Amino acid sequence: MLTYGPMPSNPSTSSALQEVYKSQYADSDRSWRDLGARLKADDIRKLCGSYGFDKMLDVGSGDGAVLQQLDGSKFCPAMYSLEISESGVGRIRERNLASLREVRLFDGYTIPYAAGEFRLATCSHVIEHVEHPRLLLREIARVADYQFFEVPIDFSFFVDQKTDHFLSYGHINIFTPSLFRFLLKSEGYEILREDFVFYDAEVLRRSAPSRLTGFLRVAKSKLIEAVPFLRKIKPNAYAVLCRHQGGLKIF
Repeated sequence: MLTYGPMPSNPSTSSALQEVYKSQYADSDRSWRDLGARLKADDIRKLCGSYGFDKMLDVGSGDGAVLQQLDGSKFCPAMYSLEISESGVGRIRERNLASLREVRLFDGYTIPYAAGEFRLATCSHVIEHVEHPRLLLREIARVADYQFFEVPIDFSFFVDQKTDHFLSYGHINIFTPSLFRFLLKSEGYEILREDFVFYDAEVLRRSAPSRLTGFLRVAKSKLIEAVPFLRKIKPNAYAVLCRHQGGLKIF
């Protein structure tokens, strides 16, 4: 097992991506983000709620919609937030969340907190956007005792034919549950709990370009969820609670 050396000097998200995300939330559809946030917060509570975490860091908070859901349910008395988008940081601050102690703008990789400062770090629907996911995974492991991740499951056998579609969402990494587990395990993470997430009908219909497509998406999701073998291969998203056990596992 390899232990980690120092982080590369000044690792940061490329200037092109930083510019894209800078104003990402300036004129965004808040109602749509709030709808998705309810489901994402439910997943965090489901996997992490029994641990009673008293201090958490949310990495990649977007416009703060998930944090607002967690704040409303009193999930954690002291929440901290990092976000790469200036407009996102502004939106988070506008929410005036009672349990949010601090929100900071960061470069996408370097977490400005000491080792082991947090009991829990959450990173929901972020890794699919990250140019160098292993660097961020190592930083999250450094600052938190436990780690929660959730990623969308975008994989299909013809995913390369939908490149423009996924890039329009900023998804530059494509996962299956198995591929994401491999990434985590190869980075020294132990998976404590997992969930194969299926979106509710409202989310599936609203994200569809037409009523017919929405109907088909709902029917397909219900079918996959009902078949035990399929539900572990092609859910809508995959969520895990982890604990880091060491460095990159190779040779």
